[in-house]
Amino acid sequence: MATKAFILQRICVFAGQEFDPNSDEEITNVLRDKFNIALPQRRSMDDSMLAVASDHELISLILEYRSMGKAKRA
Repeated sequence: MATKAFILQRICVFAGQEFDPNSDEEITNVLRDKFNIALPQRRSMDDSMLAVASDHELISLILEYRSMGKAKRA
């Protein structure tokens, strides 16, 4: 199992820049500006990303990263 730090490193490599995968605004900007991916409107950012997760591996990595943070809080 990959560590949260390793997943963050992969996210930044894919994106070509550092950003906070916990920030909905930063995710939206990176996906739109760098990858031309528009997220559909859903009740939450995670639901929006799940709807298009197959469009790019970066989205799956972000979801994995965010789920690791939730698991520790639970």
